[in-house]
Amino acid sequence: MKLVLATSNKGKVREIKALCHDFEVIPYSDLIEEFEIVEDADTFKENALIKARSVFHALQDPDVVVLADDSGISVDVLGGAPGIYSARYAGAGTNDKQNLQKLVEALKALGVSESGAHYTAAIAIVTKDFEQSVHGWMYGKVITEPRGEKGFGYDPMFIPEGFSQTLGELDDEIKKKLSHRSKALSLAKTILRTL
Repeated sequence: MKLVLATSNKGKVREIKALCHDFEVIPYSDLIEEFEIVEDADTFKENALIKARSVFHALQDPDVVVLADDSGISVDVLGGAPGIYSARYAGAGTNDKQNLQKLVEALKALGVSESGAHYTAAIAIVTKDFEQSVHGWMYGKVITEPRGEKGFGYDPMFIPEGFSQTLGELDDEIKKKLSHRSKALSLAKTILRTL
């Protein structure tokens, strides 16, 4: 089955390809020109569905299966922020490093060096006559001294429950077992096999 990803985020594409190796996974930007998708919903689920629907309609291919991910980190001491704004926490056009730095500064401004936090991943699947979404979560804490070069996004400042290393330091195989995205994709793959 050909699975078109409604993302051009290289980190997400790499991670989803590794977790869905039994499918042919293609970022939509390999098929059509990238376009802006306005994610204006209040939940990860709805934003994932917006992305999947937008790419499905833009491809104009009734036989395609589109998968979209909307994910982010929610920090307890910040009342759940950045949440659905994780990818643009530092503003439009910013990168992972700038978003991470803003989160570190927000924690330091409160005088804390760590806080409970969790990642959420919502995966949406859209075909010509089917829409479904699933979720996965990973719990742990964030720290204000990022460590490690692996992963992407907020990984260098997130320590999963039961570990002392950040996702930026942990081996990819360990991260795959813990990841919010891998948990959601495991559920999504069950759905995909029924299509």
